[in-house]
Amino acid sequence: MQSFRQTLSYFSNPKLLTIFCFGIASGFPWVLIGSAMTAWLTDEGLSRSSVGLFGLIFVAYSINFLWSPLVDRVKLPLLGNWLGQRRSWILLTQTVIAACAFSLSFFDASSQLATMALIGMCLAISSATQDIAIDAYRIDVLDHDDASMAAGSAMATSGWWTGYAGLGAIPFLLIDHSSLYWPNVYLVLTLLMLLLMITVFVVVEPQTNRQQQQDSIQQAFLAQVPQHPLLSSGVIACIGLLITLIAYAGFGFPIWPEQLLPRSNAAVASTLIGIVLLVTMFYLLKALHQQPANSASTMPQVIKVNGFHHLIAWLLTTLVAPLHEFFTRNGTRFALSILMFIFLFKLGEAYLGRMSLVFYKEVGYTNTDIAVFSKLMNWWVTILFSLIGSIFTIRFGIIKGLFIGGIAMALSNLIFSVIALTGPSQWLLGIAVLVDGFTGAWGSVAFVALLSVLCNRTFTASQYALMASIGTFGRVTLGSYSGVIVDSLDGNWALFFVLTALMVIPSLIFLYSIRKPLAKIIASNKQAS
Repeated sequence: MQSFRQTLSYFSNPKLLTIFCFGIASGFPWVLIGSAMTAWLTDEGLSRSSVGLFGLIFVAYSINFLWSPLVDRVKLPLLGNWLGQRRSWILLTQTVIAACAFSLSFFDASSQLATMALIGMCLAISSATQDIAIDAYRIDVLDHDDASMAAGSAMATSGWWTGYAGLGAIPFLLIDHSSLYWPNVYLVLTLLMLLLMITVFVVVEPQTNRQQQQDSIQQAFLAQVPQHPLLSSGVIACIGLLITLIAYAGFGFPIWPEQLLPRSNAAVASTLIGIVLLVTMFYLLKALHQQPANSASTMPQVIKVNGFHHLIAWLLTTLVAPLHEFFTRNGTRFALSILMFIFLFKLGEAYLGRMSLVFYKEVGYTNTDIAVFSKLMNWWVTILFSLIGSIFTIRFGIIKGLFIGGIAMALSNLIFSVIALTGPSQWLLGIAVLVDGFTGAWGSVAFVALLSVLCNRTFTASQYALMASIGTFGRVTLGSYSGVIVDSLDGNWALFFVLTALMVIPSLIFLYSIRKPLAKIIASNKQAS
């Protein structure tokens, strides 16, 4: 066990300040399309179900792993040479976010909702891509042991909440205490986003051997592709169909052929098809690796390496290798167990978070109450308990941190049930925010640290985005129907929050079942560092 002095020494790393600043930039877009947008739409008189369904634009965060390999592999023209791989992607996405925020200031929510949703989707995609690059930067710039990752997770979480809650209080205060309307407020938010872009110009690019490792893998594929074009093309076809299927499911199965199969069975059918594609891809990939191959330098002259072969090898390295490495390193069964736990862990928190602002307004809290308690107070509570949670995680380990965070999250949701039964009370709201901030921060630090140590640095962006997206997928796609659930309960908020508390239990049971092999992986990464 780490001594207390050794634990605190991890926070002397100056790189943590960079991680904190990037965390602010990562959390701030959630104000633009989350809390501020929800309050704007609610003030315009939209229904609970409409507000909840508008949150489907957050699907971009749940499927961003589909394009995350590009952040690992594609070097942006001009920007890439100037800033490096990670910082160039961060700057590009931040520029698009600022442009989208500026565009939203010209719309009327009551009559131009569809166009706003389209711009919001563009903003969400850019923000989700920014998260990929920022998370990859954080993992690349720190040591790969669980203690360093826990300290980095604390700073990333603190930064995220500073951007989301600290800066997120500004639009609510402006609405209540100035003559500005929501479109004018978005001009102020655009200016804040421009200020956040300064960080990318003053930090340094992390140094890794990622490019050399990826080039080596690509050369290995290039030795196989010309001799076995059907196998390699089959792998690419499977991953292409799998990407299309996941994107289709993420957007709610649009234009579903109900004459062939009821829409209620769409999720089950898509899951089965996805499993078949995944198994087929791994079978073909295994067969490709087992085939004898000549090196690229000794390849028979009758087989010429052309541009098509290079493209297929690049696609295999970019799209398939990160997934294959993750499953090969962890074993298929355990890899699936990890992904299932990630999916379940914060499901209840997602249902609560999506409807919290609607709940506050319906119960009778003012915009100022929301700004002071839900934003400003929650901000400092989260920072404080992120640091405390990281100290605990460094000393006692990630798994214990996850157990404590999960149990506390379930219990904290019950406090909101009490508010629903007793009515608006500022002191009770303060207690709820205090407990919810503690549980959310504690659980997030351990959760982010876990995902970070599970990544291979050759595919940092791809693998972290895969795991984080699976965690977000349940929260976004299912959480978006939180308003529908409240409506189906006839507005019984107390019962709704009890249900969100019960949603945490399956993930804790799952965590207990995989705790031993998970501890071995964490220990092996620590020794390697």
